[in-house]
Amino acid sequence: MQDYESEKLLNEYLLMHYGKDEERMPWTIGGLGSLDFVSRTVEFFTPKLVNLSLDLGCAVGRTSFLLSKTSKKVIGIDFSQSFIDAANELKENGKKSYRIHEEGDAFVDALAELPEGVSPEKVSFAQGDALDLPEGFKGFDRVHASNLLCRLPDPQVLLDRLPSLVAEGGEVVLATPFSWMEQYTAKEKWPKGDSWEWLEREMGRQFSLSYETDEPFLIREHGRKFQLGVSKISVWKRLS
Repeated sequence: MQDYESEKLLNEYLLMHYGKDEERMPWTIGGLGSLDFVSRTVEFFTPKLVNLSLDLGCAVGRTSFLLSKTSKKVIGIDFSQSFIDAANELKENGKKSYRIHEEGDAFVDALAELPEGVSPEKVSFAQGDALDLPEGFKGFDRVHASNLLCRLPDPQVLLDRLPSLVAEGGEVVLATPFSWMEQYTAKEKWPKGDSWEWLEREMGRQFSLSYETDEPFLIREHGRKFQLGVSKISVWKRLS
């Protein structure tokens, strides 16, 4: 499994969450520098004030902070302790220094800063497992899980837990590129057949589909190497 505690990955995710357009993509090829996938996923929730939001796989915290704009309380959970430590540093200090990889052993210093208009005091971060959440976790008005599902050892466990997490009428935003790999998910735990049809079927048992689309995302590894993916975004409402 990829080492989610490595400094390399921490820097890549800080850049993905907080980097400037020209830092994430210094090339003008296809205008990719304007793609801010992390911020866009939160915008799929219905625009209203809610009480309680849960951000599963929050990484270094940008989506949790953005959820604080329309939530009275936000809980961000990630499996990586180094990601949670970085998110808490941003919460306490409003900024965190990191390094952007240029090439070889060359790096440049960068600064991650909180997005404008957020309320960090509303946000709590904790290291945890999305497949082993506390029994007391329930009644959330919003659950956000971005590019998490296909990184879980058993994604069905999370789908089975979602109905008990979400309040009646509450919303779930899922984003996933369905990039199944055995280093994260044993092959016998992959969906049988088409992944989107599987997700529609499983979520449709207790949720109604409000909206679905496809969104590109970009991860910079160094100045001349990037990961470009396309994530399926789906918005679900908890049935009564």
